[in-house]
Amino acid sequence: MTTDAAPPTPPSTPTVAIIGGGASGTLTAINLLRRGASVTLFESRGEAGYGVAYSTTDSRHLLNVRANNMSGFPDDRDDLLNWAAEVGIELGPIDFLPRRDYARYLRDRLAQAAAAGRGVLETVGETVVDVEPVGAGFRVLTSDDVDRAADAVVLAYGNPPPQPLAGLPEAPWNLSDPWDVARISALPADATVLVVGTGLTAVDTTVTLLDDSPARRVVMVSRHGLVPNPHVDDQFTSWVTPVPDGPLTADGIASLVRSQIEHAATLGVDWRAVIDGLRGPTQSIWRRLPEPERRRFRELYAREWEVRRHRMAPRIAALLDAYRAEGRLEILGGGVLGCRDDAGTSPVITLADGDREVTAVINCTGPSPDITRTDNPLLLALQKRGLIAPDPLRLGIDVTEDGRVIGADGRVVPGLLTVGPPCKGALYEATAIPEIRVQAAAVAAHLAE
Repeated sequence: MTTDAAPPTPPSTPTVAIIGGGASGTLTAINLLRRGASVTLFESRGEAGYGVAYSTTDSRHLLNVRANNMSGFPDDRDDLLNWAAEVGIELGPIDFLPRRDYARYLRDRLAQAAAAGRGVLETVGETVVDVEPVGAGFRVLTSDDVDRAADAVVLAYGNPPPQPLAGLPEAPWNLSDPWDVARISALPADATVLVVGTGLTAVDTTVTLLDDSPARRVVMVSRHGLVPNPHVDDQFTSWVTPVPDGPLTADGIASLVRSQIEHAATLGVDWRAVIDGLRGPTQSIWRRLPEPERRRFRELYAREWEVRRHRMAPRIAALLDAYRAEGRLEILGGGVLGCRDDAGTSPVITLADGDREVTAVINCTGPSPDITRTDNPLLLALQKRGLIAPDPLRLGIDVTEDGRVIGADGRVVPGLLTVGPPCKGALYEATAIPEIRVQAAAVAAHLAE
């Protein structure tokens, strides 16, 4: 039997512009290429895979999650371990890979996805300054007048830089970029350095400073003076916390976690198993908290959670202990209270325990996610157009739980999505690979459909 009917038209492949080539943007691009999309990846560095987290050149800066949970793909949990074997890196499941090698992993997997030929990749090494809605799509504009059309846009700008340190002048001794390893390493061999912040970035900076020169001293300071807890080598126990039904409160969640830790201790189970067991349901717990309870959690419990949740590799924790024992590292609370910068002398910084004369100050206070305080030209332009708005807690931009951007009018902007840290207000857990890889795969699937 014959027919004159025309063959079915194959579905068109979307053209997607991804703004940001760090982990969030790179993983989204890989997933889209595997689905046959045409991808334009905008990354001002000119090469994908780095971002803030993996741009370090210091091999002593390690991932803070074990290798067996750092695959970029939720459906292939051994991919990072397989890649390490392919390129000749000795890496076990419970090892901590150097951050710079993770950037190499992301770049290799992106190159493989592009070479497979299912989709098309163009990388543009320019800074995006505006996204303009045009018809059913967008125009993406860069500072050098590059102009690309796209059916959809994914904002993957990652963690914004920290706000300048209040009360400190712009000066050669005031270092605003904690990832400028060359500049930090060039400080005098006998320098006394004030590291403002006590999180993971501050820890990496301190390792660079003190491991390079035995005559240096570091003072780490933050409001609370808490540093991340270490991982332990023999922690394999799974622990499931029963989350109650019904309304949740910040105080109730904090009490639940503490009671579970106490209960685990009576059974000889380390508290880390409780925290790790809560990683899966954290996003659903956050979504169930009303906005006032989210605010209360942020004000009262967030730092306690973060120093337990975002932990250091054991080797890094051992280094910090050694530095403190040698008298080369102090860790203080109370924050920076003042500054005196007399011309021609080192700055004198007032801390809770008195004045300290230091050689340099390094800003490691962490990202500043409030887009209403940004100087990023793209985020300013998108706000002016009404395409983005801050989430109620100003932890990122207002988005749905599946990453669709909500404009200033409270409605979803068709074709505009985001992955990674900008989603923190909606999901809370949105900045680590185990969460980002799920978001990247889901956004790619949504766009490919």
